[in-house]
Amino acid sequence: MKLREQMPELTGATEWINEEVTKDDLIGKPTLIHFWSVSCYLCKEAMPEINDLRDEYDDELNVVAVHMPRSEDDLDLGVIRSMAMGHDITQPIFVDSEHKLTDAFENKYVPAYYVFDAEGNLRHFRAGGSGMNMLKKRINRVLGVEEK
Repeated sequence: MKLREQMPELTGATEWINEEVTKDDLIGKPTLIHFWSVSCYLCKEAMPEINDLRDEYDDELNVVAVHMPRSEDDLDLGVIRSMAMGHDITQPIFVDSEHKLTDAFENKYVPAYYVFDAEGNLRHFRAGGSGMNMLKKRINRVLGVEEK
């Protein structure tokens, strides 16, 4: 995806965990969509920081997780649910076993982070395990607030 592009529709999930949301549910508030996988060490390492962002900006920011399997071993829903529970992923989780949303985002990485403004336009993209401070700065910019 290119900056300023509209968020794709959140369709094609094999399953939703925690709750199902639509793009329409998210418009009106900035949104962080993060791609992760049960087999991704960097994803597990970054999850506490994502959860902190989710909790810190609770009323101001939507957070949606997308589970993007990297191999056949990542398709077990029981393992995905267990990992989500073990890492306190309470936000909606789009299970993308068929890579439909992954393809719509043109995403190739986990972890990957997409920050959308309240109108659903992409404002920031980051992939990999580093750069959480920059991610937080971009979220603050989209929210129009000073550093928290």
